[in-house]
Amino acid sequence: MNVVEVKKDIYSVGAVDWNVRSFHGYSTNSGATYNAYLIMDEKITLIDTVKAPFAKELLDRIREIVEPEKIDYIISNHVEMDHSGALPQVVKAAPNATVITSDPNGMKGLSAHYGKEIKYQTVKAGDTLEIGKRTLTFVATPMLHWPDNMVTYCPEDKILFSNDAFGQHYASNMRFDTQVNLDDVYREAKKYYANILMPYGAQARKALEIVKGLDMEVIAPSHGVIWTEHIGDILEKYEEFAGGGTKKKACIVYDSMWHSTEKMAFAVVEGFSKAGVGAHLYDLKDNHISDIMTDLLDAEYIAVGSPTLNSQMMPTVAGFLCYMKGLAPKKRKAIAFGSYGWGGQSIKQVYEALEGMGCQMLLDPIRQMYIPTDEDLKQVEETITSIIE
Repeated sequence: MNVVEVKKDIYSVGAVDWNVRSFHGYSTNSGATYNAYLIMDEKITLIDTVKAPFAKELLDRIREIVEPEKIDYIISNHVEMDHSGALPQVVKAAPNATVITSDPNGMKGLSAHYGKEIKYQTVKAGDTLEIGKRTLTFVATPMLHWPDNMVTYCPEDKILFSNDAFGQHYASNMRFDTQVNLDDVYREAKKYYANILMPYGAQARKALEIVKGLDMEVIAPSHGVIWTEHIGDILEKYEEFAGGGTKKKACIVYDSMWHSTEKMAFAVVEGFSKAGVGAHLYDLKDNHISDIMTDLLDAEYIAVGSPTLNSQMMPTVAGFLCYMKGLAPKKRKAIAFGSYGWGGQSIKQVYEALEGMGCQMLLDPIRQMYIPTDEDLKQVEETITSIIE
């Protein structure tokens, strides 16, 4: 990735990770970027670093502009290693630099990862840093999505270095929203929010209120493209994401051994169809849980089906429900269904897992012994249609 000037004397110097396909169990089929920004002022300032394997790339790009040993400040908006992994190498190349991090959690996190020998300076919400012609202001955004998170705002250039907010795992050799397919970017922004930030909707709403009060011409996130002409659009989408509202649609998620639960899943889809509700069917053998959660971000209904295997639900279903529980979608209406040969414990387990997440259970567990007949499937359809209507 070439060095790109974002604003006069502000450069994008991060790295593109074309080949990464997994991030904490979230599929990143579009790759990722680790964005870092160099500000050339009286005090030369680097905002964030990159994932450790890309440290040399970062330093090489910085050297296109200035020798790293001239860097005065390194601002760490976030401790997580895709942001801070290269920090030891950068500090070695810039031995006189002071690392700016949030008080107290940034300091705790960085010193735990990289030791206390680094020269740190902590900041709190509202603190500022004079670097010459520019003043950088720090805004705390705790639990969006770690306790240490903060964003950095430069009023002179009207640019917000927004950390994880408004980002996307999206690899491209283009840096700006005006240079890429926006449908792809918005899809990845939704996926990023659904799989990383969804549990922190309250914190996201607070951060949005602060961000909306800033005079911005650029939002420069830590992942994905830089927002320039479509700032209003991504803010609007984040308001939708963080608002927790749902659309009248359903996600039907299942696994099946010998197609009996699969047949029930198709009947559930038909039941929603007859009630006029759009539904999407996800076989866990063929669909990644992070893509399902992206759809579930704004879905009103969730139906989960599993056969019984060794007195338990299928491992794929258990894994999905564990992942869903961690992301904590609120106020979903849910249905549990499945087939069995003799014990049938799985269906109740799915029901209890959904109920334990706070879902509104619309029906008792729908259980089918052995292979469902056409009449059985028709009954499933009619039951779903009736309860939805």
